[in-house]
Amino acid sequence: MNKDLTVGKPETVLWQFCLPLFGSIVFQQLYNIADSLVAGKCIGENALAAVGNSYEITLIFIAFAFGCNIGCSVTVSQLFGAKQYSRLKTAVSTACIFSAVLCALLMAGGILGCGPMLNWIRTPNEVFFDSKLYLDIYVWGLPFVFFYNIATGIFSALGDSKTPFYFLAVSSTSNIAVDVLFVKAFGMGVAGVAWATFLCQGISCILAAATVWARLRKIQVPEKPPLFDWGILKRIMAVAVPSILQQSFISVGNIMIQSVVNGFGPSVMAGYCAAVKLNNLVITSFTTIGNGISNFSAQNLGARKYGRIREGFCKGLKMVWYLCIPFCMLYVAGGKYLLLLFMEKGSVDALAAGMQFLWILSPFYFAVSAKLVADGVLRGISAMWQFMAATFTDLILRVLLAFVLSGLTKSPLGIWCAWPAGWITAMALSVSFYRKGWKKRAGQLSSAEDAGLNTM
Repeated sequence: MNKDLTVGKPETVLWQFCLPLFGSIVFQQLYNIADSLVAGKCIGENALAAVGNSYEITLIFIAFAFGCNIGCSVTVSQLFGAKQYSRLKTAVSTACIFSAVLCALLMAGGILGCGPMLNWIRTPNEVFFDSKLYLDIYVWGLPFVFFYNIATGIFSALGDSKTPFYFLAVSSTSNIAVDVLFVKAFGMGVAGVAWATFLCQGISCILAAATVWARLRKIQVPEKPPLFDWGILKRIMAVAVPSILQQSFISVGNIMIQSVVNGFGPSVMAGYCAAVKLNNLVITSFTTIGNGISNFSAQNLGARKYGRIREGFCKGLKMVWYLCIPFCMLYVAGGKYLLLLFMEKGSVDALAAGMQFLWILSPFYFAVSAKLVADGVLRGISAMWQFMAATFTDLILRVLLAFVLSGLTKSPLGIWCAWPAGWITAMALSVSFYRKGWKKRAGQLSSAEDAGLNTM
């Protein structure tokens, strides 16, 4: 069901809209968590290390899909808020065409380049074959990843966060069962983990795309809109390209950090793999709520309701801080037991590395969540370069400090300490950019509106 985010009490609207998004991302993260869990429990520590090692490279592909999601979602949100339904339909088909071309290029690059990239990040010989096998299968499933992201972006733009949640809840829980079936019953090893994800993502994508198509058919327009528009593509790319660059550089940074982790051997790799999956569950949850705030801001920008944008930031910040408390307490007090879910017996070195990672990072979730809420507003009002500046500062600090501190301490402790430094600095920048950005953008649109110009 489509929902207008420009009416109603902002706090209530955001809770109703963002909670299903939060639930969706929890289930989406189960894909990767299930892969690592089954690999570690049913195959062994090296398989867990291989899946975790491959995961950092898959994040590059996901970065492009996420950028297409955000570009489409923000543009469609603004058009939906402005009630320009014919251009909205053109925006959807334009985003699909753009995404299909980009996906084909990435598949070609992935088929040719995954092996050299694994060598570049110093993948140990004992996990190289399984890492390469996992990535080869993953690359063939990229069309499902891309078009599922486009579909969920459209749902969010139309104010519907519940439908993607239902799809993900079913497909993610099914993925766990298929993982176990392929690995335990069929003895497929790491390949079974990859094929299970491929299959379940494919089903989820097909169902989501069919539902979006049916939903858009119900939106009546005077005449058939064009399938492609260069002006709309420019608007989509104005948001998508900075988002892709941001997520890609983060992924490259994470790969560089993974290369430092790999230097400490398979046990530390396995502990890091398990801990970073738990950490990514939290960060991706906050990012998804930030995406919801992007849709909220974009719709209200399109409707010229600027005061609601500031109120949305304040209520969104309150929302993510409520979520920080249980996550922080759980990881500090119960991190050991969560990590043991991924390990057959719990290697002493792997468990120690994972626990240290969680203990250092989790208290700083309050800082990174504030950054991600501010980022959500910046994306929604199309202040993309400010958003990128804060994110790149975080990334550069983390990578540099990971190399420097790990060298000084001669242990992975230095790598873990790099995260909070980047988060705190980037949070200060993002919040500062938000405070200046939304007022400036509102002023620009108000001036244009007074002059009789159509800025949307």
